[in-house]
Amino acid sequence: MAIVITVAQQKGGTGKTTLAANLAAALAPLRKVALLDIDPQHSLARWNELRPQTAAKLTFSDVSGWRVTGELERLTAAHDVVVIDSPPQIDTDARLAIRGASLVLIPVQPSPPDIWAAEGTLRLAAAEKRKAALVLNRVPFSGKLRETMTAQLQQSGKPLLTATIGNRTGFASAFAEGLAVTEAAPRSIAANELRALLSELLEMIG
Repeated sequence: MAIVITVAQQKGGTGKTTLAANLAAALAPLRKVALLDIDPQHSLARWNELRPQTAAKLTFSDVSGWRVTGELERLTAAHDVVVIDSPPQIDTDARLAIRGASLVLIPVQPSPPDIWAAEGTLRLAAAEKRKAALVLNRVPFSGKLRETMTAQLQQSGKPLLTATIGNRTGFASAFAEGLAVTEAAPRSIAANELRALLSELLEMIG
């Protein structure tokens, strides 16, 4: 049975789509991976069109509505890992993506609005009895906001991952070429951050 990682957050601008693409592409050399785009903006479809022929192969699919459940079943039967980029709101498609997840990954920038928005996704994951975790994403290089938000999340008991992703231009540059940062700049700090996140996720899923 495939591992399904659903990247979900009802607030836009948290880096959800970029994170989904990077996780899928980083896993592609190691596992048989599918990337399912059910975000109505379909940014991953554009990313996939740009993906070089020399890049590690992954299966890409973008569907919505009543087709989501059937497509997810098809992909999980034929792959080791399925990464889902879900809509930036709690709707039927998002519920289906969370219901089918082994783990719901919720990216949040270190700001109160992102943390507040994540609460709805956490509630939905709990209602569907699915494991969920927050990851601090697009973290600024300096300032006390990261430490403040981390402390608040830990005090509140929310499931926060140890790995964090910095606000690094390497992610945007790689995305513009249809790549993950681990492919475009494998020795960069950004690539190391992504690998640390991936390692923690796989350990958490078991």
